[in-house]
Amino acid sequence: MNTQTEPKTTLEIGDILRLLPHRYPFLLVDRIVDIRGDEYGVGIKNVTANEPQFTGHFPGRPVMPGVLIVEGMAQTAGAICSAVQGFSNTSEVLFLTIDKAKFRKPVQPGDTLEYRVTRKARKKTMWWYRGEAYVRGELVAEAEVGAMIVES
Repeated sequence: MNTQTEPKTTLEIGDILRLLPHRYPFLLVDRIVDIRGDEYGVGIKNVTANEPQFTGHFPGRPVMPGVLIVEGMAQTAGAICSAVQGFSNTSEVLFLTIDKAKFRKPVQPGDTLEYRVTRKARKKTMWWYRGEAYVRGELVAEAEVGAMIVES
């Protein structure tokens, strides 16, 4: 009988809440799928009109702030790393770097963001990822992010 636990390939919202300290309104990933260890994963964010950033960005034509899209990429990568390493929400994921950020198309309420993150490097508790954000298969943003996980 195999007693080893199979690695998760999907993280539901309850899993993400156990792995990340972020909460509403700053939790920017709803589900993570297609996880391949700490090498790759796809975060899903359903963008809705009732999110607080849309009251000021921009009234009449709400647009998801690019910085929040990059944060969603980083949260996806952080949850994957935390899951693989066995960390919990007593850990903190701290940004080290944001590089090569580009925003190609606006993201609006009703869109579903897919954050595709691919590991570039790892050193102890530090990871670097290339993130790409897609809506309906079209690239809308990209960035390289680095983060460090520390126990609180």
